[in-house]
Amino acid sequence: MPLTLPTIDDRKYQQLLDEALSRIPVHNPEWTNFNKADPGVTLLELFSFLTESLLYRANQIPERNRLKFLQLLGVPLQPASSARGLVAFRNERGGTPQALTLTDGVEVSAGKVPFRTERGLDVLPVEAALFYKRSVAPEERVKAYYEELYASFTATTPPLAPLNALQFYETTPFSPRGTEPLDLNTQTLDRALWVALLLRPADLKLASSPLGPEGAKTQLCELLKGKVLTVGIAPAGDTGGRDLVPNGQARPEGSAVLQFQLPRLPPEGKLPESAADRNASWRTLATAEVPAEPVVVDVPLPSSEAELALWSNLDPLEAGTRDFPPALDDEALDARVITWLRITSSAPVSVKLLWAGINAAPVTQRERVTSELLPAGTGEPDQVAKLARSPVLPGTVKLTVTVNGTSETWEAIDDLMSAGPEVAVPDPRLPPGTPAYTNTRVKVFLLDAEAGELRFGDGAHGARPPPGATLRVDYDHGVGRAGNVGAGTVTSGPALPPGIKVENPLPTWGGADAENVKQGERSISRFLQHRDRLVTVQDFEALTLRTPGVAVGRVEVLPAFHPALSPNEPGDAPGAVTVMAVPRFEPDPAETQGADAFLDAIACWLAPRRLVTTEIFVRRAQYKPVWVTVGLEVVAGVSQAVVREAVKAALTAFLSPLPPEDVDLLEPTVSLAGAPQATVLQRGWPLRKAVVSLELAAVASRVAGVALVRGVSLGLATGAAQGQVPLTGLQLPRLAGISVAVGDPPSLDELRGTGPVATGAQRPFVSVPVVPEECR
Repeated sequence: MPLTLPTIDDRKYQQLLDEALSRIPVHNPEWTNFNKADPGVTLLELFSFLTESLLYRANQIPERNRLKFLQLLGVPLQPASSARGLVAFRNERGGTPQALTLTDGVEVSAGKVPFRTERGLDVLPVEAALFYKRSVAPEERVKAYYEELYASFTATTPPLAPLNALQFYETTPFSPRGTEPLDLNTQTLDRALWVALLLRPADLKLASSPLGPEGAKTQLCELLKGKVLTVGIAPAGDTGGRDLVPNGQARPEGSAVLQFQLPRLPPEGKLPESAADRNASWRTLATAEVPAEPVVVDVPLPSSEAELALWSNLDPLEAGTRDFPPALDDEALDARVITWLRITSSAPVSVKLLWAGINAAPVTQRERVTSELLPAGTGEPDQVAKLARSPVLPGTVKLTVTVNGTSETWEAIDDLMSAGPEVAVPDPRLPPGTPAYTNTRVKVFLLDAEAGELRFGDGAHGARPPPGATLRVDYDHGVGRAGNVGAGTVTSGPALPPGIKVENPLPTWGGADAENVKQGERSISRFLQHRDRLVTVQDFEALTLRTPGVAVGRVEVLPAFHPALSPNEPGDAPGAVTVMAVPRFEPDPAETQGADAFLDAIACWLAPRRLVTTEIFVRRAQYKPVWVTVGLEVVAGVSQAVVREAVKAALTAFLSPLPPEDVDLLEPTVSLAGAPQATVLQRGWPLRKAVVSLELAAVASRVAGVALVRGVSLGLATGAAQGQVPLTGLQLPRLAGISVAVGDPPSLDELRGTGPVATGAQRPFVSVPVVPEECR
């Protein structure tokens, strides 16, 4: 039978009053007036009221004791996680160009949300333009023209590159906003991303007339030599997931290395006269492993200004050929190029980049609190001090204890029971004369990051703050989920020098709110079951939901399921466990732009907690777009617009992969058969459940104001309407389009934009844009 909390006393006010009045004849027979006007009865009513209040409080004691026992286990609430991101600085200072050095900890902000840089950098007075060589297949007429144009150039080419091996490309700009990922292996001709370091337009105007642009470049190269160029790299997210093989590490596959290269110039920058030897040579200044999340790479620039220049005798026909940088059609832009930085992969593997830029720095959402004064030390055991701001970022707390004008820094510790005593006492089990063991970690404190509390020792385990001691603390605190801001929102900084601008090219990520009390209580009881080890399905769910740094909206655990095998059902792959996770706060769960830090965080969190013989596959859901049109009749007198929007909202919630925010993800429901089963509304759309048009019609018919559902059309990206859309493996439906109308359901072709388009009256001419041969 289930455990029930005992009730100490369930008597109510009237019962207490009746019992007291019934005892009067026994203990005081002379009292015969029991009317409400009697002063004695009034006193009994007062005591009955107060007793009922006392009994109510007494009945709360078992629940309070239970929570207190769980609290003694020392499992705190999961604290909020601060968002992270990348920012790029622009040096727009006027006057003579100069490089500015920013230290770490510079505050920038997105409105009222503060961020701080994690490292210092040189903000160089240059701009950057990024390009890549995109392979194209020209028409035979154009191909023949270029073969004739480069006939003399290729005549002396070695036999390894005959004339018919010409490869054509277009110089294509790389997306500056991270909207179009680039695969260096498949989308580029040479597996390289080219970064043109440019003069600022203002520097061209400041150059004296005798020197011109070349003089401005020479002046800037003198400034740039020996500096460090910080290059930000953001890899594109992939849906391949993360695999944790037995006794393996939580990292994605692939061992490619990114190389950051500058031209290796011949003496005086002149290429050899021999046509066969006239090719670009590059030297590597820095290398970095292909990152799993956005990073910043330091590229040290050469110490000589001559090494920052370009080839001086490059023939116009040679520009962009072989290993030379891509040719630029914009003459004004080409005139501003100082030098080229080439980012290339060392191995022919898939390297997808989402964004790259210069003068970049990583940031973390945090606000600094300095010299906060805490209550003075009392000298009592287990003193607790509450900080003014929370949640606190672990590792940022610095406590200073001042006694009689002498200040000393105390350090944080994970467990006060491992701290040493205030006074070193010899162990009585050792022979006399044996020196007492001294634990150097005595002046310590324990931090509860979620509550913002500092707890001190009891004297036997950790020192007590002396009576009257002054306690001052420096720490950082965050705002959790509110730190996840969109691209281009970090635009200001109170401490930035004049002329320095900042912007975040990508949205920030990783911010999550703290656990509430209800979730934390359930997590404590779950901790007693799994003991921080992954054994059962419930263990996988509970630990995945507590992954720090990410907000998990849904977890599906498929035991004995291998996502790469087909056909495959749970139970067919012993030793394998697939964890499908859906983030809670993504605007569109189908979008996975940017590095898949979500899967990386979960994989790294689960890796040390799994059994060594278990192979875990961490995956996102695979979304299958569906289109839905609904035709209905509305109850007379009800607004059609309101009913249409209500039907759209109901169908969107019904097909959503995420549960409502107020649903407890760890609370199972009971099906008709009596087995735990999560319903559609409680856990999101179930895996391997087909989308049926009749179910959608039933959902629409239950909306208030709908008199009749005349029809529902369900379809995919192409093809006719179908009664159901099957889903397999890790597939979930994504409502790509929905249309609700009064009357018959609209056509799927009209919703998808694939139907016939109505045309107007025929015109006697055709509009054709004309590109002028030269600008006027």
